[in-house]
Amino acid sequence: MSRINAKAIAEAFGFAIREKRHALDLSQEELAARCRLHRTYLADVERGERNPSLVSIVRIASGLGVPPSALFSAMEAHLKP
Repeated sequence: MSRINAKAIAEAFGFAIREKRHALDLSQEELAARCRLHRTYLADVERGERNPSLVSIVRIASGLGVPPSALFSAMEAHLKP
């Protein structure tokens, strides 16, 4: 994974969040409220335009009802060729 650029990683992580959010039928606003994050920040993370802190990652995972490792696993699946 070391040869994959930072933008691709951020986009894959954001896609993993969006995919889980859609599976739960949550809007960005609903998830942001659960996570105690601003909706526009969450939207930026989902688009791969922001790199969330560890605290934000844990909050997002909690809001989705999954362990943070589940988001990382989903991200890795999107990065595999």
